[in-house]
Amino acid sequence: MDVRGERTTADYRRACRELDAYLAGATPAQLKARSAGTRWSNEELLFHMVFGYLVVRTLVPLVKAVSRLPRPWGRAFARALDASTGPFDTVNFWGSRAAALVFNRRRMARKMHATTRHLAAALERESPASLARTMDFPGRWDPFFRPSMTLADVYAYPTLHFDFHAKQLSLGADG
Repeated sequence: MDVRGERTTADYRRACRELDAYLAGATPAQLKARSAGTRWSNEELLFHMVFGYLVVRTLVPLVKAVSRLPRPWGRAFARALDASTGPFDTVNFWGSRAAALVFNRRRMARKMHATTRHLAAALERESPASLARTMDFPGRWDPFFRPSMTLADVYAYPTLHFDFHAKQLSLGADG
């Protein structure tokens, strides 16, 4: 594995340790409290942070498929996704709220560990040519989606997402 892949898997391990620490250190009241700058509770935001890794499991085969299409088709696909930003935002918000009921403080760490193990193993098997595959992305969906991303970028994406949202947790005081 190249240096970038090693860094990505090290970041996965770090994010898992941080999630474990957030969950171990938070009281039930802190988890139910509103996060800073979102409409989610801390527990819902923690699940949303885990969800970034789950999304990548779907994005990897999508990038591999779409990157084989003629470039104009990939651009059209990204534009169509951008056009659906409103419904995406609604599903993203309510989906994280609902999913946090199932993948709550007792289950989300297990899901995170299993998902990052899967992603790290998949990344290990990727060839340099595969990691260089490029797909156009819907730039309005997420601040970390760039107009064009390689498969290596997609593997690195969930930790950027995790770190960004970690700053919005309000676990410092019961609320």
